[in-house]
Amino acid sequence: MSDDAPSRDSSSQLPLPTQPLADETHRKRAMFFLGAAVACMGVCMAIQGGINENFLVDEIHVSGSQRGLLESARETCGIIALGVLAVLAGFAEPLVGMGMLMIVGLGCASYAFVYDYGWLVLASMVWSMGLHVWMPLPSSMTIAIAEPDRIARRMGQLQAAGAAGTAAGLLAAIGLTLLKVPMRPLFIVSGAFAVVGGVMLLSIPRGIKTPGPRVVLRKKFSLYYVLCLLEGWRKQISICFAVFLLVKIYHTPLLGMLLLSVAVQTVGYLASPPVGRLIDRIGERKVLVFYYSGLTLFFIGYAFIPNAAVLYGVFILDSAFFVFGMSLTTYVGRIAKREELTPTLSMGVAMNHVAAVTMPLVGAYIWKLDSPTGFIHNGYQWLFLTGIVTAAASIVATFWIPKRSPPAA
Repeated sequence: MSDDAPSRDSSSQLPLPTQPLADETHRKRAMFFLGAAVACMGVCMAIQGGINENFLVDEIHVSGSQRGLLESARETCGIIALGVLAVLAGFAEPLVGMGMLMIVGLGCASYAFVYDYGWLVLASMVWSMGLHVWMPLPSSMTIAIAEPDRIARRMGQLQAAGAAGTAAGLLAAIGLTLLKVPMRPLFIVSGAFAVVGGVMLLSIPRGIKTPGPRVVLRKKFSLYYVLCLLEGWRKQISICFAVFLLVKIYHTPLLGMLLLSVAVQTVGYLASPPVGRLIDRIGERKVLVFYYSGLTLFFIGYAFIPNAAVLYGVFILDSAFFVFGMSLTTYVGRIAKREELTPTLSMGVAMNHVAAVTMPLVGAYIWKLDSPTGFIHNGYQWLFLTGIVTAAASIVATFWIPKRSPPAA
């Protein structure tokens, strides 16, 4: 599984493009090719994410500490990407996007030729850099392409294209695995789809340009920054180490991990609309308390349940609970003025990535601890106990959110 699915990253929020399209025919053509590119990336990342953990354990024989260091290095690209986007501001976004997808394709395909840890880290940073720079571009290009009164509809169509690509990628990976195709060629297939997606972007008008992302620190959004920091820390425990636990400790086979990915995508897809309605009805505070309370139980499960089948259920629920995280975005959307929203979201993304870089480093150290105490017999149990502390701290912080967030001014 990968933590870089676009649906999980609020970095897709960017300033409005400076050169929107005017011709209806050009709009439809541009949306078609943008949707095709997003679908191709869905296929790419579904295959790469679906087989990644088994590849790390079965082919490269990565240890728990090495897994943490790898994730920290890869997430560093999320911070660097903010600077890269600022440097590339003013360039044609379709061309920037094409270049980034080519980089993603190169990094993913190169896994097929990686046999040691050093080259693994390099290949991971290559595709991660391309992905992090790419992630905001589909949304900003959609805003430029879409009719002014249909932006949300076009955004929904773009998300549908990505979901379709993800589903197709997972089904393809399952089918090829059943046909006994080794993992290494699957990475080449993954990279090829990213390259095809990049080529699709050449058919989008070059006049779509946006200013670079702004990152501004403001005291009145301190609670949002704290919650983003805690969310980034907690997310890495779930995405990085929970998946690693299932493969490394409980020896979950590749086909099993792919089927778990399908289950996670399905539950998340079905849960998103009702969760959105729930947030509108009862507010972010109650939803987030429920969210973090559930996460506390999941971390207890990872630490102390020795049954793989039960842990599969815990993992599906844990991953599906990410939909409740949209409460953070709706919360800041209610308290921020329109002109403050983009820099505030960008700062939240930066805080999230600070935690995403530091947590795997801490996790790498904790994983290899060997100090049995009471019910704790392994280092990874200590790791998931830190997740309980993080979720509890998030609950405490959440009580500072007003019961009903005021609307944006």
